[in-house]
Amino acid sequence: METHASSFSCFRSYLRALAQTPARLASRALSVSSSNEELSRVRARSGSDMQRSLRWFDLVGLGIGGMVGAGVFVTTGRASRLCAGPAIVISYAIAGLCALLSAFCYTEFAVHMPVAGGAFSYLRITFGEFAAFFTGANLIMEYVMSNAAVARGFTSYLGAAIGISTAKWRFTVPGLPKGFNEIDLVAVAVVLILTLIICYSTRESSVVNMILTALHILFIAFVIFMGFWRGDWNNFTRPGNPHNPSGFFPYGPSGVFDGAAMVYLSYIGYDAVSTMAEEVRNPVKDIPIGVSGSVIVVTVLYCLMAASMSKLLPYDMIDVEAPFSAAFSGRSDGWAWVSRVIGVGASFGIMTSLLVAMLGQARYMCVIGRSSVVPAWFARVHSKTSTPVNASAFLG
Repeated sequence: METHASSFSCFRSYLRALAQTPARLASRALSVSSSNEELSRVRARSGSDMQRSLRWFDLVGLGIGGMVGAGVFVTTGRASRLCAGPAIVISYAIAGLCALLSAFCYTEFAVHMPVAGGAFSYLRITFGEFAAFFTGANLIMEYVMSNAAVARGFTSYLGAAIGISTAKWRFTVPGLPKGFNEIDLVAVAVVLILTLIICYSTRESSVVNMILTALHILFIAFVIFMGFWRGDWNNFTRPGNPHNPSGFFPYGPSGVFDGAAMVYLSYIGYDAVSTMAEEVRNPVKDIPIGVSGSVIVVTVLYCLMAASMSKLLPYDMIDVEAPFSAAFSGRSDGWAWVSRVIGVGASFGIMTSLLVAMLGQARYMCVIGRSSVVPAWFARVHSKTSTPVNASAFLG
């Protein structure tokens, strides 16, 4: 019987093997794995197992930390000003319901097959290798690119919060095109610190996330309180300019759904929780509570934030870039300092979303390595830390 090695024993054998490439590619692309195979043989390729140290409250914290980043401080104003008006509260509720339905799908797969691959593994056992590879490659690119942008955003928010120009924290590299010639030293430091944390221990990463998420929620609660305290109930129905449409639905029902489509981006992040399924103590109980519970909590927070902003300003006076900060900055009544507090809170949100995203991307790469789509080196789990150190360090 001819082996794979004999395919390259002579030029004729090589041509024969090359002619078989389309058939081999089609066979590999359409091959479908099974949940038992993913849980046993494929998982064993990592060497050591990931430690099951997470409980449902860890998953809730990771879900909240992954979703509630700085995006809500931007998308809320844009969606309210351009799409929904004061009815942005209903837009967030609709988007939250859609996110919850999607979260149910992730939950069902994660409970049935508690591995770290997330969407990659789910597609591999349903649609085959090619669909899984295509999705996994896009997910990895999405995580890497967005994490770089989010890390730079942390520098901007931190500089605004403490009143320092961020140009002092950026190093210019001569010879590179403008826009690509600056190294953000603060962003690099943040990524390196978080990489060390996620390489060291998943449990400690969860503790850090819980602390940062708790601080972020405190700042969000402060923003909600200030909005309801300093706002006016008439702003829910009365625009700043009398020539603009009035009422709670100034753009009609279609505007509410347009706003829901826009603010849905603020819910991105709960999918990363499903990649932690391999490290959950009791997947059947903890994953449904963790994934669905985090979406519900975040929906309530978003609706309260949207309501407080609608009470604070008429919808046609809301700043589309920084609605909460702009509502307090430049005020002569002594409340301008609130805008800096919002900047600090947004910085905590960026840290948590970056931490959860880095956890998720490493586990995606680890499982993709198990399937031999990328080198198996990425699949290795360290025997002492029980974390995918190689994937975490490479992507970090």
